[in-house]
Amino acid sequence: MKPDWILIANASQARLLKKERGEPMVVIKSYSHSPSRSKASDLGDSRAGGERADRGFGAPAYQPRMDAQRKEHERFAHELGDDLERHALQGDFRSLRVFSCSPFLGELKAALGTATGSLIAGTHDLDLTHVGLAELEGRVREEVEEPHQA
Repeated sequence: MKPDWILIANASQARLLKKERGEPMVVIKSYSHSPSRSKASDLGDSRAGGERADRGFGAPAYQPRMDAQRKEHERFAHELGDDLERHALQGDFRSLRVFSCSPFLGELKAALGTATGSLIAGTHDLDLTHVGLAELEGRVREEVEEPHQA
């Protein structure tokens, strides 16, 4: 039987884990994206995009400006999404749960491909990147099994 996969991520680091029935969680891969930790001023100004003040009929429309740090977050989300999509197409996992905090969770969900999206067992707005492997399995199980009040 194929394993279940769990992605624990924030905007600058991630761990991909697998869980097989009756076995402990195992880290498959660790990711790091150091530009996401940089200050926006260190990354440079984002001149691409921008909006025109003239909103008259026929005026060209531009995408809103995006700061350099957010671009790096999206770049990392796409890196993770592309890697997961490749594995999903190869049939390497049965299901995927994603644990990440907002707004990166939204960027990550938007970066997931069709094959990966069809295998999503759940997304959780929770950053567990600081939790050690010994404690992580219990925290994931607790989050999955206990319904939370909104």
